[in-house]
Amino acid sequence: MGFIIFLLIVGALIFWAISTYNNLVSFRNRFKNGFAQIDVQLKRRYDLIPNLVEVAKGYMKHERETLEAVIAARNQAVTANAQVAADPANAAAVHQLSNAEGALASSLGKMFALSESYPDLKANENMLQLTEELTSTENKISFARQAYNDSVMQYNTACEQFPGNIFAGMFGFKTAELLEATEAPEERKAVKVSF
Repeated sequence: MGFIIFLLIVGALIFWAISTYNNLVSFRNRFKNGFAQIDVQLKRRYDLIPNLVEVAKGYMKHERETLEAVIAARNQAVTANAQVAADPANAAAVHQLSNAEGALASSLGKMFALSESYPDLKANENMLQLTEELTSTENKISFARQAYNDSVMQYNTACEQFPGNIFAGMFGFKTAELLEATEAPEERKAVKVSF
């Protein structure tokens, strides 16, 4: 009878250990999938930006520096995004992406502010359509980031709580980085786009 109780206890401990490990794997896969959803929307945004700049070039001939800054910021964001897409658990890459996205948002904001001075650009059908697509994409990115951060929080909680922290340490599960806004408080305001 004692041996049967011993086997039941050992079986329960094994089941508990497997369940804890599988939960960690499941949470890690959720946050990686969360980033994959962001990645899809970011790529869409990155594809729209050169088109916006091309349309604006024809009207904003004297604003070359601003347009080049937008393209340079977009290219940095694309590079940072590729690093995170390769390994969403890389905290340094996530932080670098947040910084690159902040720089891109800032340069786009400057471009849109300058475009206010060009009535023909504001009325251009291509610019209106691209701006609408960009706004829609920005909303999708925002929702995807929120879902990603929720998944990261759930994963990090599982890695930090007992007994998950024991398994996380044993099997190399590291906490993930949240995607946070990196701009100064005055830059956190939404860019007003009106054409």
